Amino acid sequence: MDRRGFCLGLGAMSATMSLPSFAAGSGKKRPNIVFVLADDLGWGDLSCYNPYSMVPMANANRLATQGVRFTDMHASSAVCTPSRYSILTGRYCWRTELKKGVLWGESTNLIEEGRMTVASMLKSEGYYTAGVGKWHLGLGNGAETDYTKPLHPGPIDHGFDYYFGIPASLDMPPYLYFENDHVVEQPTSSTVGSKLPRGVFFRPGPMAPHFVFDEVVPTVTDKAVSILHERAAHRDQPFFLYVALPSPHTPWLPLPEYQGKSKAGTYGDYAVETDAMLGRVMQALQETGLAEDTLLIFTSDNGADWKPGDIDRYGHRANAEWRGEKADIWEAGHRIPFIARWPGHIRPGTVSEELGSLTDFMATTAAITGAPLPRNAAEDSFNLLPALLGKKLAKPIRDTIVDQSLDGMLTIREGKWKLEEGLGSGGFTAPIRVEAAPEGPGGQLYDLAADPREMHNLYQKHPEIVAHLSNLLKTYERQGYTRAM
Repeated sequence: MDRRGFCLGLGAMSATMSLPSFAAGSGKKRPNIVFVLADDLGWGDLSCYNPYSMVPMANANRLATQGVRFTDMHASSAVCTPSRYSILTGRYCWRTELKKGVLWGESTNLIEEGRMTVASMLKSEGYYTAGVGKWHLGLGNGAETDYTKPLHPGPIDHGFDYYFGIPASLDMPPYLYFENDHVVEQPTSSTVGSKLPRGVFFRPGPMAPHFVFDEVVPTVTDKAVSILHERAAHRDQPFFLYVALPSPHTPWLPLPEYQGKSKAGTYGDYAVETDAMLGRVMQALQETGLAEDTLLIFTSDNGADWKPGDIDRYGHRANAEWRGEKADIWEAGHRIPFIARWPGHIRPGTVSEELGSLTDFMATTAAITGAPLPRNAAEDSFNLLPALLGKKLAKPIRDTIVDQSLDGMLTIREGKWKLEEGLGSGGFTAPIRVEAAPEGPGGQLYDLAADPREMHNLYQKHPEIVAHLSNLLKTYERQGYTRAM
């Protein structure tokens, strides 16, 4: 694969340039911001990243020709709840009580009371803020969520003017829709769940009587499209729309019109449906005349749940050549596609090799709008606006990045070096954890420039780098932030 595909881009750029201000009163219109988040979509599912992809994602690939594509973007975690926490707060989730794992449908709210979110920050700057789709950050408080009562705290307590969606992943009960602080239909029915065939998985549990699994993705998209049409009548007020699609996460249930559209089985077909939903958002922006004034971002919350058996069966590599899969500490777990379009500001068809994290969304939107970031907010968020705009930089925006596996294993990356604080995947790939031998390495160290597939553990060969990165990670944990304060 060429340098614009499977590449690391660890080098810095030259000469600095000043950035435009889009703050209120600057004379420049602040953009609408639409953030479309796929669920478990892999880096290698898009042919603009992986030319051998067997999943035709025409809309995402077209979006890449209209904007910038990042090749070294990462979720803050290899699974969904911690990743989504970081997107909305600009903070690593391992700093919270959720040190590992994910929340469940009955879990209570994770975002701390009073914590600034992207939505609350933009709302304070005069934005209308709306969200649709998978929440997965808990609803209410107490031992577990009581869906018969108002759902506080929830999205509308964290800065959203409006929210419509499902509580958690589409394979976690209770299966229902909620709107703002209330359930649309109580879960008075139930399902026995499903385990077969591969990917058509959802757990048994309570369900709303009219809840239909394969209608959730288009229903969420319908809401997003209706919000865009409604906001077109209020052009004097910028808006933020968070579209958290619950696909192609399990259960893989593509609608009939998408079945057989890929060469990667049911998963690939569901990814095609996900791409079609992105296309509907793009079409609505165009039809309403909002596209020219909108920053549109399309990305994924972590890597694909695509196993060696799936590769053997279909030949498709949803995570391209990166090692591992969703949940793992290796690159496939957290390296993700990231595409942004902003007409008149982002040069079409460009590629950025800048190291970035979805945690950076908050600082980037603050830079765009001129919103201040207090010291007790966005502690791990860096401003990627220069990279979005294609500015030449004297040094990388981020010196380091920290990621997290399903079982809480942390990794820290600085330049070409990546240290993983344990042996094994820390996620789905066996072995999950390996006990260190008396004379063996205690963790994993990789030179990603020479070994992007993480095949050669250099932990014992470079003890000075292990010590440096270990100490740096301990410093980050102790001080409570990584961005410059």
